[in-house]
Amino acid sequence: MVFIVIIIAAFLLQTILPWWIVVIISFATCGIIGKTVKIAFWQPFLAIILLWIGVALFKSLPNHNVLAGRMAQMLSVKYWPIVLIATGLVGGLAAGISGYCGYQFRKAMIIKKTPAPKS
Repeated sequence: MVFIVIIIAAFLLQTILPWWIVVIISFATCGIIGKTVKIAFWQPFLAIILLWIGVALFKSLPNHNVLAGRMAQMLSVKYWPIVLIATGLVGGLAAGISGYCGYQFRKAMIIKKTPAPKS
């Protein structure tokens, strides 16, 4: 559920907002519906890696990877797919850490109800 919410919201909102909206989306989503620490980190991480690499390939393949190839040359990398993977990892890491922080924030805000000591 977290994966689907993040990938759809990020896809829609990144068309009109800056790239760092994925951080806000991951934080809010994992803060609201994140079940475990593993889900809170890995679901946003994988969703954004998949989304960013998919969108980059969708935009790069029709022009025969000209921009990706030039970016690879500029970064002194031999192959343009390495640039796509690095881009996905940066976005995925930002989203994963943000999701983890959202989950931990929710846990910190939940007040544990403990019985009052009997006198």
